[in-house]
Amino acid sequence: MNIVTAKEMYEIDRIAIEEKGLSGTILMESAGRAIAELLRNQLTKETKIVVLVGSGNNGGDGFVLARTLVNLGYQVETIQMVANERIQGDARFHKEIFLQYGCPLTLFEKIETSKEAILTADLIVDALLGIGVTGKLRAPYNQIIPLVNQAESRIVSIDLPSGLPAETSETFEMAVKADQTYIVEAPKLSAFIERYAEYYGKWETVSIGLPKDGFDQVKTRRTWEGTDVVTTLPARNRFSHKGNHGKGLVIGGSALMPGSIAMTAKAALRAGAGLLTVATVPEAISSVAAHITETTFHSLSEKSGVITGGTDLNYADYDAIVIGMGMGRTSDTQQFTQRVVAEANVPLLIDADGLYHIRNDLDMLKARTAPTVLTPHPGEMATILGCSVQDVLENPFACAERFAKTYQVHLLLKGAYTIVTDPVGNQFVNVTGNEGLAKGGSGDCLAGVILAMVMQEQPLTAAISNSCYIHGKAAELLVENEHSTYDLLATDVIEAIPLVFRTFFS
Repeated sequence: MNIVTAKEMYEIDRIAIEEKGLSGTILMESAGRAIAELLRNQLTKETKIVVLVGSGNNGGDGFVLARTLVNLGYQVETIQMVANERIQGDARFHKEIFLQYGCPLTLFEKIETSKEAILTADLIVDALLGIGVTGKLRAPYNQIIPLVNQAESRIVSIDLPSGLPAETSETFEMAVKADQTYIVEAPKLSAFIERYAEYYGKWETVSIGLPKDGFDQVKTRRTWEGTDVVTTLPARNRFSHKGNHGKGLVIGGSALMPGSIAMTAKAALRAGAGLLTVATVPEAISSVAAHITETTFHSLSEKSGVITGGTDLNYADYDAIVIGMGMGRTSDTQQFTQRVVAEANVPLLIDADGLYHIRNDLDMLKARTAPTVLTPHPGEMATILGCSVQDVLENPFACAERFAKTYQVHLLLKGAYTIVTDPVGNQFVNVTGNEGLAKGGSGDCLAGVILAMVMQEQPLTAAISNSCYIHGKAAELLVENEHSTYDLLATDVIEAIPLVFRTFFS
């Protein structure tokens, strides 16, 4: 599923109209009728429907939808929120058809005259504002949107809830809080940005026939789906052996935090690593070994239970390395982490405390010749960038793309919608998972899955994206079958990884 900015959507529309010969009126007809057909499953002939239309293409879609429902015998009151002269172009064309069909139309005069209709409706269809919203909302939209949100009606938005930006906006103040949004053709970035996503309610896309090669011509980002996992995740060869599936190294832990590397190691083994070594302080080894019998250990030098060095580690012995979980933030661990980054000429995943240790010397990432994967959550990303967490949450796509391209890394920006960005700026969004993953240890488990996946025969970006999908899907299956989002633990997720693999290889 492609994810677009407003500018990209306009360009794809232009390609459809100017290069392919589709008219804007046909596209508008397709959108309005498709959404009307989806709504019919939710309606009876007694349902009181109010359709609110604005002046742009979103309003035009509303006229088509309202006309379709009226023609099918439903009770529809359509309220035009702007003066007649503001309805232009394709929207005007469909308004005229709407009137020719004899559909009733109410012109908005003042909020008091529309209040009763909105507050007593069973269903409100929001066709007010589309993807072109800029600046602060003015009348009548800043009056009607709060009223819509007060209504106890079911609220359905077309394309995106009115008032929301397609990407992000410093001037955002209010938007329709939809129960359902029918997105036209492709979701916009704001559907995956924490501040705005809740306004969409449940959403699904509606195809209106835009050309596939239009998306190919315009640089977009997309979701990573189960079909992508199927086509990229390699099946095991019957005659393979442990050496074929990667020898991984997990570096981290401390006397007080052995659990993090235990979870990383166990997740890596569950996700298919052939051989695994855990490098940690001596005090942590017995604790980790009690939970994992399939791994070997390498004892690192320490001070007060915290890693200080590991000069006898031979990084070339391993196919991939992950560093950072539970290792602490002392100056000694920082120097050690930086040595690993500089000297390990194999794929390297930096997580947790490891991210803290490189924050002041990011140019070391550019100097690496082997692939580097960073896995920050928004707080860690803000620390690395020297900005506020809110800056990251408002602009996750831009922040991730800029950083990955600047430092030539693969960046996995974690969140409800995790964004994977490669060194040239391609972006893939993971949509699996649930709020049960909002627990300590979830990131440690994900790091282990990534370590295992990186060592399998698949492109690196696919390996990272597959890891996110598998990790999130495991949480979904657990909540569907035996757990709740309250009681779910990171260790539960590890044990559910086989359930995900069985869906692809059974």
